[in-house]
Amino acid sequence: MTQSVCILGVTGSIGQSTLKVLAQHPDKYSIYAITAHSRIQKLVEICKQFKPKRVVVPDEHIDQLRQLLLQAGLADIDILSGTTGLVSVAQDEAVDVVMAAIVGAAGLLPTLAAVKAGKRVLLANKEALVMSGNIMMQAARDHQALLLPVDSEHNAIFQSLPSNYLTLENTGQPQLGVSRILLTASGGPFLDYPLEQLSEVTPQQACKHPNWSMGQKISVDSATLMNKGLELIEASHLFSISEHFVTVVVHPQSIIHSMVQYIDGSTLAQMGNPDMCTPIAHALAWPDRLQTHVPALDLFTHTHLDFREPDTNKFPALNLARQAMRAGGLSPCILNAANEIAVDAFLKLQIKFTVIPEVIEHVLNHVQNDTAVNIEQVLETDMIARQIAHQYVNQIRG
Repeated sequence: MTQSVCILGVTGSIGQSTLKVLAQHPDKYSIYAITAHSRIQKLVEICKQFKPKRVVVPDEHIDQLRQLLLQAGLADIDILSGTTGLVSVAQDEAVDVVMAAIVGAAGLLPTLAAVKAGKRVLLANKEALVMSGNIMMQAARDHQALLLPVDSEHNAIFQSLPSNYLTLENTGQPQLGVSRILLTASGGPFLDYPLEQLSEVTPQQACKHPNWSMGQKISVDSATLMNKGLELIEASHLFSISEHFVTVVVHPQSIIHSMVQYIDGSTLAQMGNPDMCTPIAHALAWPDRLQTHVPALDLFTHTHLDFREPDTNKFPALNLARQAMRAGGLSPCILNAANEIAVDAFLKLQIKFTVIPEVIEHVLNHVQNDTAVNIEQVLETDMIARQIAHQYVNQIRG
């Protein structure tokens, strides 16, 4: 019997990798619903190949999509729109597995809807968990959802932990003999740049990641090391562990995707070529394994692996994320909102690369932190943080 899959964010890099894996296993998986934000022509091509039952796009693209699907002989596909449509397909009774791959805060509500519907949720949208934290994790426990990490680092940690680690009660302390999580970071394209040169780097340079093919936003986050900060927060929630027990290790080759240390002196690492199809296949099939096109790691080619401490003087975003997690409450939500606005401003050439963490710190200091009680409170704080970030960007531009 095949499992029915919904892909939130099908035209992005994670969505495309998911399609590669699913195409290899048509006997095991079928695509029921897909969503896209702006690449409508690409979405239509995907519809021609995989023939989903339901498709979601923003309101402004409905007419264009309907016309293109009609021309392609696919008028029977159900077209939905906006956040309501995203939530509808994420919690649809016909769906078994949801790939949560929408970038940024826009992925929060559909991801939470999938969790509350008790789905197997493959979490590639780290921002959703960063924003909602304990609310998302409690919902997963309450509704018996299986929340599995797709980020290569978190998937590596998951593979290196005891098999029942995700079911443990959240104590904040390492359990089952675990002593520490080692979260690896490539260091991004500016790892060896002098600090004084960083203020002049361009969006094009920031988006040229040395090892991974990713979208613009996550590429800039990788360049500032904020991506690793968000992943640190995500790891703390996913694995019920205080940020104090998560150490970031810069590993430029991106061969070891992360490690777990144990009290007996063991360190377990998950290694592999930098291809997102591997963690996607693992989360799709867990506890089983799926064949992928990704070649096995050639240890005779990769003969040299480097490790170093992150330079938080050069990349202060990492410390800002750790401080936000330590502060708790809505602080990670504020951090994420400020970062999204700052990255967008950098990509639009409104601020310099080195101003991104300055914007984030300003917003963290000017938006009230509180305990996150419900998702409405999270969304309201997200909106306020974005307004403050916009104001500050406009102020320093002027």
